Amino acid sequence: MEGFVDFTNRSQGRDQIFRATQYTCMLLSYLIEHKPHKKKLVMKLKQLESSMSSGRKMFRLGNMVHALVAARRSRELPDVVARFCLTASNLTRALYFVCDAVLWLRSVGLQPHLDTPKWRNWAAKCYYVSLLMNLARDGYEISWRLEQAVQEEKTKENFLWDKHNQELNSVKCDSLHGVFLLLFQILRRHPPLLLDLVKNLCDLSGPLDTLGIYKTNPGVIGFCGVLSSLVGILTLASPHLKLKQ
Repeated sequence: MEGFVDFTNRSQGRDQIFRATQYTCMLLSYLIEHKPHKKKLVMKLKQLESSMSSGRKMFRLGNMVHALVAARRSRELPDVVARFCLTASNLTRALYFVCDAVLWLRSVGLQPHLDTPKWRNWAAKCYYVSLLMNLARDGYEISWRLEQAVQEEKTKENFLWDKHNQELNSVKCDSLHGVFLLLFQILRRHPPLLLDLVKNLCDLSGPLDTLGIYKTNPGVIGFCGVLSSLVGILTLASPHLKLKQ
């Protein structure tokens, strides 16, 4: 109970709960919208979804500062690729929060003449670039670990892989099957990397649809949003599962 209270007391925790609720409403309303006797329920779900979205925008008003602080910290990383990817991701995320704050002003009536489609498009672009940078960092982390795993398999110097030698020796490391086997083992051995990859891939569905790069439907976006939110809640509740910079 104390852990739950501590989680909900954090702004990120409340945002993730609101986010999970928002996308759950989106998914459910999509699944039942074609049922005639569920029209009232669909309307209530969409209203709740809109309320959750507005609430999240209010919670995120100060996140631009957090993103800028994270960008400053990521500039100190020793690895050049990780430093570039994370710094670019945090800076574009800060720009996304600026656009998000402007859209919030429009939603509460403080900027009634705002060009909402324009700002929503800019927000989607910033979010999209931020996710691409995160995925580039994930890809770099995976490729580095793949290279390390192949080297360890060839030299047999790392005892971590000794119990899997019989399985690994049955395939060639330069074969496609061998690469996928190593990839599977790497992701299984590094849950934070797997969770970060899943979250970033799921989050892509929203901006891809908004920008018209890959049009989908609210059901897919809702499902991906729910999955991403659950990963976010898990990593907040268990910090050791969050991918470290």
